[in-house]
Amino acid sequence: MNDLNAPLGKNLPPKKHAPKTSPSPPTGRGFALILGVIFIGILALNIYTFIDTHKDTGTLVVRLPEPEPIEIAEAESEPETDKPEVEVIYGQPDANLSQEPIIAAERETITEVSPGGPRIITIRDPQATEIGQPDGQRHRPVQSALEETDAGKLPKRTDDGRRPVDIYARPWSNAGGKRIAIVIGGLGLSQTGTQRALDQLPPEITLAFAPTGNSLDRWMGVARKKGHELLMQIPMEPFNYPQVNPGPHTLRLASSPETNLENLQWAMARMTNYSGVTNYLGARFMGEKQAITPILEELGERGLLFFNDGSSGTAGNLGADAARARVPYAAGNVIIDSSNSPDDIRTKLKALEALAEARGTAIGTGSALELTVKIVSEWANQAKKNGFEIVGIAALASDPERKR
Repeated sequence: MNDLNAPLGKNLPPKKHAPKTSPSPPTGRGFALILGVIFIGILALNIYTFIDTHKDTGTLVVRLPEPEPIEIAEAESEPETDKPEVEVIYGQPDANLSQEPIIAAERETITEVSPGGPRIITIRDPQATEIGQPDGQRHRPVQSALEETDAGKLPKRTDDGRRPVDIYARPWSNAGGKRIAIVIGGLGLSQTGTQRALDQLPPEITLAFAPTGNSLDRWMGVARKKGHELLMQIPMEPFNYPQVNPGPHTLRLASSPETNLENLQWAMARMTNYSGVTNYLGARFMGEKQAITPILEELGERGLLFFNDGSSGTAGNLGADAARARVPYAAGNVIIDSSNSPDDIRTKLKALEALAEARGTAIGTGSALELTVKIVSEWANQAKKNGFEIVGIAALASDPERKR
């Protein structure tokens, strides 16, 4: 029985307490969690240390510590040496020349292949007169070699003495041997015929343009890009004039020297980038010294060559007159297409080969007829394989000024 006078709870049985125990160590999962929290905290602290607020855009840029620089030894680059000047020509190699590049201390001249011709390399005397334009510039006239006149732009010597015959000539090897030049005239008169000639004729063939042709500047550009040397045809009085009429602006015996010079300049201004002029007909005119001398003097002053295509059958003293006028001069030996027979044309070309075999050089002339173009194209590539070098007309001109 409980004592009623005892304080409240005094007579209640004492409470039982759970025995005291030490805390249990954390489990593996809890330990990993703790380490993760610590790692994140440390990482956040490090990132915070390297955070920089971008003042212009407000973008937070995190900068990590830069790695230690690694020293790399740089090889000293050797200074560039001047490379030999390279020019492109075409032709047949000397038998002693290999087909591999020649390393030479002197100036190097690389011969490029046209269809049917092998690749050759020759060395030209660096003291010789500079011939030709650089690749990629042949279709552009050299402005310093042009003169503005009432007739138009006319070729002239540059202030430093270079002549159009040197600037626009097709380079050649100077290797000697058997050399042949072919001049095909009448370019520009027929658009179809001109395009066909440019498509088919190898670049060694010299092309002569008629002043009455169309689009001559455009055709000049195409022909020069392909590597052809060019001439401008000048209409001259033949026998039986006017029944045989070369066309407008013909140079005539009845005309005054001033008129003939005006007509000459009219023709020369029709195109640029040519090395010289050639006659169109003109047997009577070229046979008269008083008529031809002012023309040769004008050409000599301007630095152009004169090519006698051989159609006149006269003008025996023309070469001597040209030399006195300081004009590079060449004359054709064989008219290859005096008939329209394929066999005759091939026979004439064989005659050119025989002449080159005997004398070392030969010059043929022809017209831009479809048959002529086809046969000359086939012949030229075979002739190169047979040891003949096909050259531009300037290569075979007797030149009172050129250094050889």
